[in-house]
Amino acid sequence: MASQAAELARRLARDAEAVCRCYLSNGRREGRYWLAGDVRNTPGRSLFVRLHGPVSGKGAAGRWTDAATAEHGDLLDLIALNRGLDLRGALDEARAFLRLPRPAPPQNSRPTTLAYATQAARRLFAMSQPVTGTLAAAYLRNRGIAVPHAVGSLRFHPRCFYQPDAHAPVETWPAMIAAVTDLAGRVTGAHRTWLDPSGSGKAPIDTPRRAMGCLLGHGVRFGVAGDILLAGEGIETILSLRMALPSMPMLAALSAGHLAAILFPQSLRRLYIAQDADPAGGAATDRLLTRARSAGIDAIVLSPRLGDFNDDLCDLGIGALHTALRELLVPEDLARFMP
Repeated sequence: MASQAAELARRLARDAEAVCRCYLSNGRREGRYWLAGDVRNTPGRSLFVRLHGPVSGKGAAGRWTDAATAEHGDLLDLIALNRGLDLRGALDEARAFLRLPRPAPPQNSRPTTLAYATQAARRLFAMSQPVTGTLAAAYLRNRGIAVPHAVGSLRFHPRCFYQPDAHAPVETWPAMIAAVTDLAGRVTGAHRTWLDPSGSGKAPIDTPRRAMGCLLGHGVRFGVAGDILLAGEGIETILSLRMALPSMPMLAALSAGHLAAILFPQSLRRLYIAQDADPAGGAATDRLLTRARSAGIDAIVLSPRLGDFNDDLCDLGIGALHTALRELLVPEDLARFMP
């Protein structure tokens, strides 16, 4: 599947402008780039897609970056996020766009690149240590978050590899490691937040946050979702809300695009969406609201007073966060989840 994905991405890149006109119709061409608001076709200028360039490497055609969210990828990734598809669905969508037939199943399939990344994520999480008492806990305390002892989805690695790009030497930095899991609790990926050795913040590197493995539809889970779930983008945002609602099941999707595409447990009847106060967060929330309500799920948006709920916790305090949530949550959920 990895070779199929690479070949389809190359074919899409040969006609990058046509792909953009189809999936980013609210954008426009400016010089060698197509500009849009984000991968979900919101009007704006933070997402730029390179229309011309070499087949691979630096400056390759079809590569895109969202300056607002730091998301990036090729045109196959863009189609997946735009349509809310997993890899197999994105491959089928790309073949339909390119008018290509679906290939016959291979007789002897080897592990895909995504499978290798998932295995690597599982190994990284397994070799990391519990987060309590580590530099990761100190980092979270500096964000106003007290880490409870039973946080199985978070761990710490004192010397996690970091490579700025394919041609740069490998560095090691301490890192907070988060397990990305599916609805059955299986680890499908890992998220790394590289930390400054002082514990005061993120490491002084270009991209201190990176994820690996299969992410689409999944997330970093805190508690097991039944009939109620609270979902948001960042780990710190979700942990801030757990300071006020410590027993409510929550999920960090890790980006706006992935938040819009989370999978719902069959038992879910109410979904709270922690919206980040930016255009990408608003667009993701709108799409998730539509999906949830189409599935018969009661969906309620929780809006922060500042940029996100970690900003609210740090700048306004836990008391203000409690007060805001009392106004936003359904009364029966307040009685059930707020101490």
